[in-house]
Amino acid sequence: MMFHNKSGSLDSYPASNLISWGVMGLFDQVFDPLPESRSLTPAEALAAICLVAIAADGYLSDQEGREMDMLLSRMRLFKSYSSEMVDRMKDGLLQQLQQHGPSRLVEAANTTLPVELKPTAFALATDLVLADGNVTPQEQAFLDDLYRILDIPSDLALTIVEVMTIKNRG
Repeated sequence: MMFHNKSGSLDSYPASNLISWGVMGLFDQVFDPLPESRSLTPAEALAAICLVAIAADGYLSDQEGREMDMLLSRMRLFKSYSSEMVDRMKDGLLQQLQQHGPSRLVEAANTTLPVELKPTAFALATDLVLADGNVTPQEQAFLDDLYRILDIPSDLALTIVEVMTIKNRG
């Protein structure tokens, strides 16, 4: 499964778009609405947040995709999903990311993600961002925005970041 677009990166979605989580603009609502007929499932919402996390630096590598697959495959929520099903899900989410941008995808995920999975989503996103040992300012800003969007208490978010930092040291 390849994550990059035809040019090899998400050039049309500069890093500044990855951290602009403001309210949807007037013209976005008219000319570029998300398909409202189908909301994300909890599994799709969790995968969407992971996908945006690995795109926060402006590039989606195959290695990051494999790391995302590994994390998701260990979760009970994904036990009934074959690797082909997960690949199709990621392809659909990638298409939504490219068409609507990261803030809209996170907004859609936040709407359908069960409250009890929001800290899990933040932990997975943090783990994915920290996995390569290099955290960009865009990735830091993304995580800072994400914990607020998911309405995670700051002390819990800090604990998650500290634990994932320890996990990814070695």
